[in-house]
Amino acid sequence: MWYFIFGLLLLLVIYGVCVIVRDMNRFVIRPYEVRSEKIKKKYTFVMLSDLHNKSYGKNNEKLVRAIRECRPDCVMTAGDLYTSKAGSGFDNAIALLKALSEQFPVYIANGNHENKTRINPDIFGTMYEDYTAELRRCGLQPLVNEHVIVPEANLDICGLTIGQEYFRHFKKREMPDGYLRSLAGKANENRFQILLAHNPLYFPEYAKWGADLVLSGHVHGGIVKLPVLGGVISPAVTLFPKYDGGRFERDGSVMILGRGLGTHTLPVRMWNPGEVVVVTLLPPCTS
Repeated sequence: MWYFIFGLLLLLVIYGVCVIVRDMNRFVIRPYEVRSEKIKKKYTFVMLSDLHNKSYGKNNEKLVRAIRECRPDCVMTAGDLYTSKAGSGFDNAIALLKALSEQFPVYIANGNHENKTRINPDIFGTMYEDYTAELRRCGLQPLVNEHVIVPEANLDICGLTIGQEYFRHFKKREMPDGYLRSLAGKANENRFQILLAHNPLYFPEYAKWGADLVLSGHVHGGIVKLPVLGGVISPAVTLFPKYDGGRFERDGSVMILGRGLGTHTLPVRMWNPGEVVVVTLLPPCTS
């Protein structure tokens, strides 16, 4: 009897390890459609998040190839393309962005990891400065509470960088009224307002600010994804977070939360492969 139980447990452990190894080294394409009267023409983009300097193939060639096959009008990133760890690098992130920038417009927002290196040079040295210098060589730069207009589709894209205090563990820090406007200005009511906002926990605040579409990451799909229950744990160390991945709606605003592409600290993805998000924006009556 004990041999049977031990053998069964061993098989479960082996199965679990196989799932983790597989999910940490693959990604899926996740499509979404969003319709709005503000959209003037069909417009498709790819959204990436939480790469954490991972590479799918040499120089991220597998990821680049998959994105090219989606034939997007642009690529957007929602933060954490590298990890804020002294001595770690961002070469794989730069290789990816460089390859993509040769074919598509690329709009980049910072996550908490980029922002941590930006505001703490005493800890991370010139890491952020070196990263942005490499981006400039590719003709790119992060949108740090800045806007870009895409007139042909009537889009306003804003890369939001909130304070590190809004990434605390265990408890959500209240965001005062007017805080988002103080950073990103007033939402553009005449254009389809896209907010690249790394932390999905503040979706109600983003919706109130006036975002038509929020693109987020940060949660890594909850690391382990269970049937019905969804993602198990968030970076804020809360169990079964409300926002783990997928599409959410509130007060006329839509949030698409990517499950990310890499890992950090806890190198685990289980029943939760990396994710490339593909969003097609459409006018109300376009098929």
